[in-house]
Amino acid sequence: MPPRSSRPRGEGRSLQHRVGRGYGRWAPPQPDAARLSAEDRRSRGGRGGGVAPGSGVRAGPRAAVAAAATTTVRAGFHREPRSTLAAALGAPTAVAAPAMGEEDYYLELCERPVQFEKANPVNCVFFDEANKQVLPEKRSLKLLKSHNLNVNWYMYCPESAVILLSTTVLENVLQPFHFRAGTMSKLPKFEIELPAAPKSTKPSLSERDIAMATVYGQLYVLFLRHHSRTSNSTGAEVVLYHLPREGACKKMHILKLNRTGKFALNVVDNLVVVHHQDTETSVIFDIKLRGEFDGSVTFHHPVLPARSIQPYQIPIAGPAAVTSQSPVPCKLYSSSWIVFQPDIIISASQGYLWNLQVKLEPIVNLLPDKGRLMDFLLQRKECKMVILSVCSQMLSESDRASLPVIATVFDKLNHEYKKYLDAEQSYAMAVEAGQSRSSPLLKRPVRTQAVLDQSDVYTHVLSAFVEKKEMPHKFVIAVLMEYIRSLNQFQIAVQHYLHELVIKTLVQHNLFYMLHQFLQYHVLSDSKPLACLLLSLESFYPPAHQLSLDMLKRLSTANDEIVEVLLSKHQVLAALRFIRGIGGHDNISARKFLDAAKQTEDNMLFYTIFRFFEQRNQRLRGSPNFTPGEHCEEHVAFFKQIFGDQALMRPTTF
Repeated sequence: MPPRSSRPRGEGRSLQHRVGRGYGRWAPPQPDAARLSAEDRRSRGGRGGGVAPGSGVRAGPRAAVAAAATTTVRAGFHREPRSTLAAALGAPTAVAAPAMGEEDYYLELCERPVQFEKANPVNCVFFDEANKQVLPEKRSLKLLKSHNLNVNWYMYCPESAVILLSTTVLENVLQPFHFRAGTMSKLPKFEIELPAAPKSTKPSLSERDIAMATVYGQLYVLFLRHHSRTSNSTGAEVVLYHLPREGACKKMHILKLNRTGKFALNVVDNLVVVHHQDTETSVIFDIKLRGEFDGSVTFHHPVLPARSIQPYQIPIAGPAAVTSQSPVPCKLYSSSWIVFQPDIIISASQGYLWNLQVKLEPIVNLLPDKGRLMDFLLQRKECKMVILSVCSQMLSESDRASLPVIATVFDKLNHEYKKYLDAEQSYAMAVEAGQSRSSPLLKRPVRTQAVLDQSDVYTHVLSAFVEKKEMPHKFVIAVLMEYIRSLNQFQIAVQHYLHELVIKTLVQHNLFYMLHQFLQYHVLSDSKPLACLLLSLESFYPPAHQLSLDMLKRLSTANDEIVEVLLSKHQVLAALRFIRGIGGHDNISARKFLDAAKQTEDNMLFYTIFRFFEQRNQRLRGSPNFTPGEHCEEHVAFFKQIFGDQALMRPTTF
């Protein structure tokens, strides 16, 4: 078979289960604002200057570096690189990148890039030890299944194992196939809507304008449309088509770029990153954020202002004497850059491969709307500490937010927290019911960094917040109560340490009337630790003792604690009445009550308690005497000493 660059297009080709190919660069501007015709593309090799691996074409030094980079990406990363490079029609937007400090860059290249060695020939590397489907000695592949189609170009996404085939003369009808477990399934084909073009030109879909990526777990086909289909809109846009496993492909989102020029796409942390070479800036889009819905598609604008990728310094390799030289600045948005999905950028001239990364810390100051900022951060992988930092920042004296904004942030946090708790509960119930054995797809929910529980907020935000002396105490209490209100709204049980924090703050500012109201109207939930805390406040606020007893009584599981509290306060008769009221007086320890009565040094109280237990013994055992196991000999002797032997109760016979 002749090399791809010399094969005529439009022939019936056999689609087989084999690996894809190719890479791309920043595309040069199209001549006369029109795409190349089919004959022009045939004469140029059909790939915009790229070299097809395995074609036998020898490459120069620059092409060799790119080819070696492509080969290594396949071998080391197990992903089929596809560039998403394109040049918009018309004059580029001449806007200079703004001067920025390091804290303004929200995109960066990874610190440890892969460096490639230059290679002269273009090599193909196959890794297929398990399935034995690649037979290099025979220069052939094992055929699993074939479909005969007229194919203009194709694109493969290894994450989803889906291949797209461009068919028809306009190249805008795409036929997807899904590979799974050694089989190839044909999915419904769909049509890409091409922008309007002058009558003198024939529109067609270029491979450079198409990319496939997984965003929020769903496969999308991204189409870079250089001119909007609406007459009142200027600039390019990215159209996202959702490609499901079952059902037809549907246009879902449109990302408005509002500029023209040369573009490249990456997908990082479920964000669509659009690079603009002319201004040397990038913008990011989040399709989870609320956009403008027209009934069929959702329009999105950049989440943040356009910014450049953070400058990168290439270290000097060599001996120690040489490495003391200053690093060489990397030329960002270079024409030699090659972009691969989802997050790879390769500098063909310098032989480096980077993973593009998103920096969340600078975004905090670039997105003033705290609600929208929280929606954005909660979808990111490494968001926990940044979110906690945002919460602390909005409670600081310099950047203090209003209570409605704080309430909105707490609600968004607890919404994610509640979703995780519900998922955990459903999983636990399924396991208890034995569904885990019958349903192998049942998996324990993964706790992402977006789940911030009460201990996280207490430890990193609230405990430090209440210690700030400059904060008005009313604002401090209002913030604490807003967080508790949000937890209650989502039916999340409030942990006792949050209530303790509220009580300590109220006591610190002598707001006992407010404490009494919070307890009386059950703003603070009942708990044993909270009741014990109230007991400790009796010296500052005497009614706290009775409030504690009332709370323990409402719990219905703290009867022993109530008895201990009453005995510690020498309220022996009150403790005995309480235990009789709940029907537990037949099982209580006589020695405990006699000890407490003796400690009061009230002989008549001791007589009353002693007589009560004599009567209990008579009723239960037919004799008023104490058994040796009750260890009451000391108290019997004390009773005789005070009241005499004749005061002891005599056994009653019937």
